[in-house]
Amino acid sequence: MSRIIDQIPNRLNKTNIEKAIADYLNLLENIPLKLQSENVLKFLTDLKREKINSGPYPNVTLFESANRIMSDLTILYGIKELLNGAINEINYDEYQVEFGHDNYNDNDIYASDGISKLIGEGFNVAKSFFQTKKANALKKMRAQIKPNDKLLLIYNSDAVLESYRPVRRTNEYHLKIKLDI
Repeated sequence: MSRIIDQIPNRLNKTNIEKAIADYLNLLENIPLKLQSENVLKFLTDLKREKINSGPYPNVTLFESANRIMSDLTILYGIKELLNGAINEINYDEYQVEFGHDNYNDNDIYASDGISKLIGEGFNVAKSFFQTKKANALKKMRAQIKPNDKLLLIYNSDAVLESYRPVRRTNEYHLKIKLDI
C-alpha cells in the first residue's frame, strides 16, 4: 500500500533536496488550520483522537501528525545544511533518511562513503523534553557505533538556548536547525 509520504525520496542529495523540501511543503497545504469545538475537553479530545485526513500523514491525528511533520522538516532542512557544508567533517554525497515513524532502519539518518559511515537521529521537541530525547538518542547510537563511524543529532534550534554548546565525544556532531518556513 502506497503512502502519501512515499512521494518524498528517502535518499537525499544535492540534486533532489530542494525539490524534496518543496514537495513536502506542498503536502502540508491542505491541512486544516482551524479546529472548532463546543468546549475545551472536546477540542483536546479531537486534537488527540480525530484523524486529519490530509497532509503527509492523513491517517493520524493532528497531534501526532504535527510531531511527525516537525521532525521530518527538521531532518530535511538538516540534510540540506549538511549538503551545503554545515559540518566540515560530515560531507557525504547522499543521505538515507526515514520519515515519520518509519522503522526500516535502526536510525533516522544513514550515510556511507566506504571508509566511514554516519548514523543519525533527527527530532523536533519542546525544551522541556530535549534532554531526555537527546540522552535516549545518544545512548541508542553509541551502542551501535564503530571506530570510524560518525554520530549525528539534528534537532530544532528552539529546543535549546542560543548559547547551548553540547558536550561531545569524538566523532559526535550536533546540528541545530531553525525552521523559518
